[in-house]
Amino acid sequence: MILGFIGCGNMGEAMLSGALSSGWISPEKVIVHTKTVSRTEDLKEKYGIVTSKSNADVAREADFIILAVKPIVYESVISEIKYKIKDGAIVLGIAPAYSISKLEKLIDNQHVKIAKSIPNTPALVGKGIAGISFSGNMDDTDKDIVFSFFNSFGEGIEIREELMAAVGTLSGSGPAFVYMFIEAMAQAGIKLGVPAKDAYRFAAATVEGSAAMVSKTEKHPAKLRDEVCSPGGTTIEGVAALEKSGLNGIVIDAVEASVTKFLRMQSEAGK
Repeated sequence: MILGFIGCGNMGEAMLSGALSSGWISPEKVIVHTKTVSRTEDLKEKYGIVTSKSNADVAREADFIILAVKPIVYESVISEIKYKIKDGAIVLGIAPAYSISKLEKLIDNQHVKIAKSIPNTPALVGKGIAGISFSGNMDDTDKDIVFSFFNSFGEGIEIREELMAAVGTLSGSGPAFVYMFIEAMAQAGIKLGVPAKDAYRFAAATVEGSAAMVSKTEKHPAKLRDEVCSPGGTTIEGVAALEKSGLNGIVIDAVEASVTKFLRMQSEAGK
């Protein structure tokens, strides 16, 4: 199988790096084209992958194509490649604005299989997670290829496409919210005299460990929170301060704002 990347920015490189470092695919089986020649050459030097002079060449060669270009050029790029894509090839769209039905209309080839996902940048360190939706012409073998790709740098979970805005925001936008929390925690430590380098290390490790507790124990986060809080202790004082400032409501508002933008982009692109 040949894996093709059309465009390869931060998210594309995170997936590329994860797939290669896990051994899911070898460099000579990956073909990449980006708009900037220097970027393409940098990727070739860094990962040893095959490069192409055009998007059309990638589409012609690849069995599994990742559309990792900016949403603003999706339609123009698809118009370049639509007649070059192999029958039976899988095309993965990762732009919020473009639904499966929209991609099917643009590609206009019933023999091309379409997958849609909003991956996240922790894929770069093998900790990515993403919801994935599939076109109706994809069978279990096709889906297994896509799942194995996502599992090579984290985890992929099949979801109904109508949940993509919510799931895509939780996992795709969520890291930005978590980074802000880590920064705030570290800043508090710095304010209290902890050296900056150590403060960020403690904050990041605490978030990582706490997330692992949720995943590994499968306990509700509220239960885990209560297990940290001793009656009359220090932690409950901090929890009370967060409750008073409305942390939960602030986070919910942030997620809903991102979902609203997601849906607006999709509407503007036309379903």
